[in-house]
Amino acid sequence: MSVPLFDVRGVTKSYGFGASKFDALKGVSLNVFAGQSLAIVGKSGSGKSTLMHLLALLDDPDSGELLVNGSPANKLGSKQTNRLRNEDFGFVFQQFFLTPNASVLENVILPLKIAGVGANERRARGMAVLEQLELADKAGNRATNLSGGQKQRVVIARALVNNPKVIFADEPTGNLDTVTGLLVEDILFSLNKDRGITLVIVTHDEDLADRCDVQLLIRDGLMESSASSTGAAA
Repeated sequence: MSVPLFDVRGVTKSYGFGASKFDALKGVSLNVFAGQSLAIVGKSGSGKSTLMHLLALLDDPDSGELLVNGSPANKLGSKQTNRLRNEDFGFVFQQFFLTPNASVLENVILPLKIAGVGANERRARGMAVLEQLELADKAGNRATNLSGGQKQRVVIARALVNNPKVIFADEPTGNLDTVTGLLVEDILFSLNKDRGITLVIVTHDEDLADRCDVQLLIRDGLMESSASSTGAAA
């Protein structure tokens, strides 16, 4: 059997101290395989965003173990961790986190700039993903002048510019109307099906979760259930 892309073994995570301590995760275990689409579902405060942050190496568990491609995450050096985040992972969040007065193209190529890619290649790769998402005509526009759906497509373009293996999406349609949200969903799932990009999606939206291969329900920091899209246990 293939090695999981992410192998999570009994991870816990708490925030705060003493009376204000909050146990966000209380011993969660799961496997995510390359090419899967995974929905992490739960109410606000259930621990679903915390779990995604751990998978994306944006935070560390207090206990338990996380393996990435079979390697313990806590044994990865800072260079390896940064390389994974900058090259293998792409991020799409409900808040767009765009630099408002920068152009669309400047926002999209920011990860390449951080990675030290040359200016000509940055522009070429940035324009290529904008073409793919039908935003090339907006490349010189300020990000602040775009609609919500256009902003989210810019965020997806920024996530794609490094040709990632995994896209982490936290409530990717939360700020969008139904029609625009469905368009954004279609883009994400076409990337999963056509390019084999692994999707890890945090969502409240049951319809969005149902489109994923696996749905993981988190309640009060515990994994309550995990099912495939056909309803079989996973």
